[in-house]
Amino acid sequence: MKNKAIFLDRDGVLNHEIYDYICRPEDFEVLTYQIPPLKKLYDEGYMLIVITNQGGIALNRYTEETLAGMHQTMYDIYAEQGVKFTHAYYCKHHPTVSGDCDCRKPKSGMLLEAIATYDIDPALSVMIGDKPRDVEAAAGAGVKGILIAPDEQINYEEVKRVLAL
Repeated sequence: MKNKAIFLDRDGVLNHEIYDYICRPEDFEVLTYQIPPLKKLYDEGYMLIVITNQGGIALNRYTEETLAGMHQTMYDIYAEQGVKFTHAYYCKHHPTVSGDCDCRKPKSGMLLEAIATYDIDPALSVMIGDKPRDVEAAAGAGVKGILIAPDEQINYEEVKRVLAL
């Protein structure tokens, strides 16, 4: 049987949106009110997979090591509540520096890689993001998308309703 997943944009969904690159760990504020709805989904057997554009790496605004440290902070906060992320995919490219790539949202490369790696059924999965490009990337991978406002709490019932469609 294939796996099911909740794909999550990072900035504005899992951490506070500052409308700029988050370059320093002290500026990385985890939205802890997302833990209860995501714990319910995790407890129901959904993998939690982060799908995030991190073009600030290509722009030399921060390093992959800094990014890894921020993600570890988030993992630790969620783990204290019994929630585990399966993986965090990130696109380190930026169009002005790296040119075109297949992983930067709105392209679906990161989702397609996760689907293949973890044997995920796109029809049983959803992507939650705060920008139209998140939903567009999901659609390109055959995954349903939910658009929320930046820093809006994830609505568990809405996720379940979309998954049932």
